[in-house]
Amino acid sequence: MSISLAGVYARYARSQRTSLADISLSFVPGEQVAVIGPSGAGKTTLLATLACAIRPSEGIMNIFGTDPWRLPGADLHTLRASLFLAPQSPPLPPRQRVVNAVLAGRLPQWSTWQALRSLVYPIDIPAAHEALARFHLEDKLFLRCDRLSGGERQRVGLARLITSSARLLLLDEPVSALDPALAREALGVLQTEATARNATLVVSLHAVDLAMGLFDRIIGLKEGRVQFDLPRRKITDALLTDLYGAELASSYQSGPGEDPFAQPKLVRCS
Repeated sequence: MSISLAGVYARYARSQRTSLADISLSFVPGEQVAVIGPSGAGKTTLLATLACAIRPSEGIMNIFGTDPWRLPGADLHTLRASLFLAPQSPPLPPRQRVVNAVLAGRLPQWSTWQALRSLVYPIDIPAAHEALARFHLEDKLFLRCDRLSGGERQRVGLARLITSSARLLLLDEPVSALDPALAREALGVLQTEATARNATLVVSLHAVDLAMGLFDRIIGLKEGRVQFDLPRRKITDALLTDLYGAELASSYQSGPGEDPFAQPKLVRCS
């Protein structure tokens, strides 16, 4: 089922400023979308709103055929089990073992007893090992999370997604701590997983060339509003200049006959 926002306004509870203003977007099952824009554009708020972590102050939401904020509490909890939000910095307890951090992706499907039991002895170690192997971290299976580098922590957070059964995958700057080769490879793993389960994938990225190189649909946000929502081939230097400023456009601009999407240069805007 599709996901849609119509005329949505939203902001964080402690913020006096509206982070999203009059947002109307829709996503179909299996679609893969990159969201770009300068810092403070509302990318994180958009993902949190789609994850039903922030309730819009105005507008209409539809997630898998229902308005989540009209559901009883138990039904909303069930719906959230179908959503996966990966923050830029995964909340991994320092003393937790990596295997438990990865298997936390199963928590929405487990009973309280299963969750407690898995803390003592992980229920599905092979699944955690397989998920980590997709990000070249299988040797970290029983390591404590406080022994990981920033990039390893990000990849453990992504391995957690692999063990989940979510149908809407929302990733906020998921590869910001990775080098260019690992970033591209990690996003490829996520795209392959989303395709396999016909899940909708929405990823916010500061690396503009990475977004352009891997995603067919690009949403540009600025000051909480949608500046454009286009196939990547229709995004021009002028649109990027309006979104970020002339500095980005000059660094991104391709030469005559050059395909700007063939080999991403990983221009970062923050």
